[in-house]
Amino acid sequence: MGSLASGQRSLFDASIRYPLTPPLTRGCPEASTEEIAYPVEVDYDYARVPRELFAQHPGDLDQWAPILPPLAAPGLGEGGTPLIQLEDGVFVKDESRNPTWSHKDRINRCTVSAAAAIGAPGVVVASSGNHGASAAAFAARAGLPCVVLATADTPPAVGSFVSAYGAHVLPVAKEERRPLMRRIVDELGFHPLSNLTETHTGHAYGPEGYKTIAYEIFSEIGIPSAVYVPTGYGELLFGVWKGFTELRLLGLTERAPRMFSCEPAAGAPLAHAVAQGVPAVHLKAGPTDAYAIDCDFNGYRGVITVRDSDGAALSLTDDEMRAAQRELSRTGLWYELSSASSLAGLRQVGERDRTGPVVCIATSSGFKDTGVGARPLEPIDPSWDSVLRRLKSAGLPGT
Repeated sequence: MGSLASGQRSLFDASIRYPLTPPLTRGCPEASTEEIAYPVEVDYDYARVPRELFAQHPGDLDQWAPILPPLAAPGLGEGGTPLIQLEDGVFVKDESRNPTWSHKDRINRCTVSAAAAIGAPGVVVASSGNHGASAAAFAARAGLPCVVLATADTPPAVGSFVSAYGAHVLPVAKEERRPLMRRIVDELGFHPLSNLTETHTGHAYGPEGYKTIAYEIFSEIGIPSAVYVPTGYGELLFGVWKGFTELRLLGLTERAPRMFSCEPAAGAPLAHAVAQGVPAVHLKAGPTDAYAIDCDFNGYRGVITVRDSDGAALSLTDDEMRAAQRELSRTGLWYELSSASSLAGLRQVGERDRTGPVVCIATSSGFKDTGVGARPLEPIDPSWDSVLRRLKSAGLPGT
């Protein structure tokens, strides 16, 4: 069965509707103002969605084609990532197992498909990390040129990763990226895969890819009591929430989980917006090593997700995230610092209000972290006495 997507609708006012194409990449034209851009989402003919779709073992995104926008570009086997039990009642959704080692592969299957469907000459994305690498890979798979507007401080490993797919990487100052991206879109006709607006709206089709995470969690453990999500602009947070709300809409469950956004305390615009009761805020984020979720403004999607799920917007220090990163690594799971924010959020909240299993979304591999590969290993004295001293100092058994 092909896509059952029927159109686009405003998240500000569901009565404001638009055709399915062209995909809106600057939010809702009718509701948005110069200060606030309100996103749109994709609507479906839910009455025709086959319920048996959700009884299958999770596979790649093609499995969910009826309840996704048209998948006009080929995939890379994205999705179907493992749900790993960390401890009793605590699970980690390991998105680092995607083709480019992050959750962004789900969004880019949908957005590159949109570009292919409308015959765009190429795609453009502003990213210094996961989004750029994923966009480059899916554009290459679809045979589309890709421009990645990165920054000079992009981790070297990530820069090499993006370039390997043949993308045109342009490192510029952070504040120059969106203006340049808009010119590439307006003057060259390239399709934007990341945000163009003053507050975050992003691509209308993007979060649709993320909602498949909810479908996969449901197929394995049902509906968790809470989901903790590393949060930058809030697309992932909203997408997972939308997946669970669709399961409820389809009559497959009577409830949905509480959603907890997990942001670096150095900025945390979503937490500020929720606390102030406003759709979005602008601020100047301070320094943090969690660069993948370091944002100066939020999107309205995150606000409505926290509000409608009776969740909370959490702010995490780098020390809290590092502690969670070390805890995960000791169990054999290595993620970038931004990914560890979800477990850090769970540890901050603790056991209060916990009524069932919880899921922490781990978004990306530790290979994406800053500083990875910067220091080569130094050879040591291989004599037994020297080796034994080192092992003894480490407290290894038998030494």
